[in-house]
Amino acid sequence: MNRVLVLTGGGDCPGLNAVIRAIVKRAAKEKNWEVVGSIEAFNGILREPTEIVVLDEKAVSGIHYQGGTILQTTNKGGPFAWPVRQKDGTYIAVDRSDEMIRKIQYMGIDAVINIGGDGSQRISQQLFEQGLNIIGVPKTIDNDLSATDATFGFQTAIQIATEAVDKLVTTAASHNRVQILEVMGRNAGWIALNAAVAGGAELCLIPEFPYDINKVMEKIESRFVRGRGFINIVIAEGAINSNGETVGTRSQEVGYENIRLGGVGFRLEEELKAAGCEYSIRTTVLGHLQRGGVPIAYDRVLATQYGVKAMELVLAKEYGRMVSYRHPYITSVTLKEAIQQPNLVDADTALMKTARGIGISFGD
Repeated sequence: MNRVLVLTGGGDCPGLNAVIRAIVKRAAKEKNWEVVGSIEAFNGILREPTEIVVLDEKAVSGIHYQGGTILQTTNKGGPFAWPVRQKDGTYIAVDRSDEMIRKIQYMGIDAVINIGGDGSQRISQQLFEQGLNIIGVPKTIDNDLSATDATFGFQTAIQIATEAVDKLVTTAASHNRVQILEVMGRNAGWIALNAAVAGGAELCLIPEFPYDINKVMEKIESRFVRGRGFINIVIAEGAINSNGETVGTRSQEVGYENIRLGGVGFRLEEELKAAGCEYSIRTTVLGHLQRGGVPIAYDRVLATQYGVKAMELVLAKEYGRMVSYRHPYITSVTLKEAIQQPNLVDADTALMKTARGIGISFGD
């Protein structure tokens, strides 16, 4: 009996369970493959006792429409930075990758499928270079991997953000108000851009285009006549002002290395007041609502395609690769290629031209 280990790493997003289900159902067709899952990414393998579960067709029945991941996930720890507590209460990061690979081999696992974003696939590449048979499945709610046309969960996040814009438009109009909506987007503004176009926002501030508060004020003023009017602003959490400043804090959680972004909407509100904006302003932070809930049909379909392809790459022993969608084909690229170039919004992006064409300002 051959064994494949499946895990989900990084932030959760709608569609993860659909990938897991597809892997299990495709493996079941082969009769001689067993699928097991590691709890909380690689941490389930690294812990003692080991935390793995058997994934058969009964275990994954009906999970394709559930949000989150039945395997749980984490963006802390991992094989290259396992936190170890010292006597003085501080922690140091320890590389346990070689030990983990030996443990995986001892458990009779023939291949690993790592479902995760940029950080997770960098780990995949390092482990592949150390001899682990591994396949990557792209998962990033920001859609910021250039080696694939789309990532599952992204369209669901856009739908949630668009619905939020729709609701805020009516309250902004009712109160002659400036309404700010902060959405996800650390380095890439795709969620904000799509939600702004779909929801009819007039201002969209994203990481790729630093905004000038004076230009933002100009757009706001154009929407008001004798104190009456309204405007909706969508701002990505990683948006940068003309001084190059983002808003975030260093996390106190052990093993979490990223800066925790959040609060840029409130900073924008204070900047507007300092610039002389006298209109009523309200800020809404959408936060993790974008990650939760039921995936829309598009994301379920894409995730299922990814899961089937990942298992087929395992069967073909085409390791060191990541599943990729290049319309209309589900194909694959090397992990090395997958992590080379992020997918960022640029001035020539078709949707950017559309947004500017309908009068959306980016504050630049």
